[in-house]
Amino acid sequence: MPSFPQYLSATQEDELRKIANAIVAPGKGILAADESTGTIGKRFATINVENNEDNRRRYRELLFTADKSLANNIGGVILFHETFYQTTSKGVSMVKTLQDMGIIPGIKVDKGMVPLAGTDGESTIQGLDGLSERCAQYKKDGAQFAKWRCVLKISSHTPSYQAMLENGNVLARYASICQQNGLVPIVEPEVLCDGDHDLETAQKVTEQVLAFTYKALSDHHVFLEGTLLKPNMVTAGQSCTKKYTTEENGRATVQALSRTVPAAVPGITFLSGGQSEVCATENLNAINRFPGRKPWALTFSFGRALQASVLKAWQGQESNVASAQKTLLNRAKLNGLAALGQYNGEDGSLAASESLFVPKHTY
Repeated sequence: MPSFPQYLSATQEDELRKIANAIVAPGKGILAADESTGTIGKRFATINVENNEDNRRRYRELLFTADKSLANNIGGVILFHETFYQTTSKGVSMVKTLQDMGIIPGIKVDKGMVPLAGTDGESTIQGLDGLSERCAQYKKDGAQFAKWRCVLKISSHTPSYQAMLENGNVLARYASICQQNGLVPIVEPEVLCDGDHDLETAQKVTEQVLAFTYKALSDHHVFLEGTLLKPNMVTAGQSCTKKYTTEENGRATVQALSRTVPAAVPGITFLSGGQSEVCATENLNAINRFPGRKPWALTFSFGRALQASVLKAWQGQESNVASAQKTLLNRAKLNGLAALGQYNGEDGSLAASESLFVPKHTY
């Protein structure tokens, strides 16, 4: 008879299951505030704010000290390493600040993209070396979940078999290491929206990528009930001349997930992928309204689609903090409604309708 050694105890599995389910409780999603130093600098440049450590701290403090009602719609926040060990102006750690709000802290643990040799411009992700030790320390310091992003692109001959196999295995190895150290892994195989491909092509490629990912997770005996998936929504390429409705995007996304993602996964927390704040919310709403069996929570893990309007409201000025926090609370509430299929439109904000697309986006 075959033997299947257990690498997690029942207690460990129970803890991971509870964390994952708490993050994606009904009406809740994730605030992705894990932009790297370089990426947050690009965001700050749009509002003429200098990219230094204190300004980064001030901005993250703004996000994490909004009204406690933020926890009604934000179940978890992903932090960058620098932010994870910063304190607020009152001397309270960012991690404790989130915990006091009733929000679960998480941490970005990958070390970024590197070229995948033997492919035409495809990539893999580095960071497995020393990952177990880093996860153990983050867990000790208050993190309860982690994030690792892989990137695949659609062209006439990509994603290649090699890229899908490699990135699936990297995600599975990361997930296994996280779980051994008590962190719920967010598995993020992002299919970029760069290109002129149609919706049908995006759906087929997303299905292929997810199939490779879940085969790898199975091969590595990852405890699915203690994971979350962070995929792209299925949308046509940014340069596609044919325009699709949110209902068509919702159908394509749910079909792709239904064909590939096991029901054991507690939640699917979509990335916004450069959509405007409004489009991301509308598409999330359409996904949840699409009829049929959907055994997972279908919610959000938005960075730009939760923060673009917030940055514009803040402008780096202390006098604008309250207004920026109000903007954050509003966007979180709207996305919380979309995660329940109950979103009924916007308040007319122009900033929320602006495209956030960045070609070949990195964090």
